Amino acid sequence: MVDVMLNRKTWIVVADGEKALFLQNQREVNNVELRTIHEMTQSNPATREQGTDKPGRFSDGPTAHRSAAEETDWHEIAKKRFAKEVADELYSFAHKGDFERLVIIAPPVVLGEMRQEFHKEVSDKVVSEIPKTLTNHPISDIQSILAA
Repeated sequence: MVDVMLNRKTWIVVADGEKALFLQNQREVNNVELRTIHEMTQSNPATREQGTDKPGRFSDGPTAHRSAAEETDWHEIAKKRFAKEVADELYSFAHKGDFERLVIIAPPVVLGEMRQEFHKEVSDKVVSEIPKTLTNHPISDIQSILAA
């Protein structure tokens, strides 16, 4: 699945809108054995559990007519905020020289959000992106997907 060699200085980040795993291959190129380096989580309940009661309303002018404003999607906002936090964390690791190459595995929407937030120092190290949701899979499954 990944056309890059996973050496010890290559990190794999598996993320979604609520969880991120930072993994590193512990063996040499042809033998993938991942170990968790760092983990980030965020509580992100559904919007209905985060928002207020009903959507706001505003006056359309001098008439008695009022329009409803669209309800804020707090769940999506939290996902975007978490993508920025992951990007910031990767920047701090990259700045210290902890990894040379990076593989990102995330759902397409989260992957896009993270890509927008990456500092140049991080984006220059990205060697592969996999648009999948694998955060709740065991590490052995992730190893198998990377080794295929």
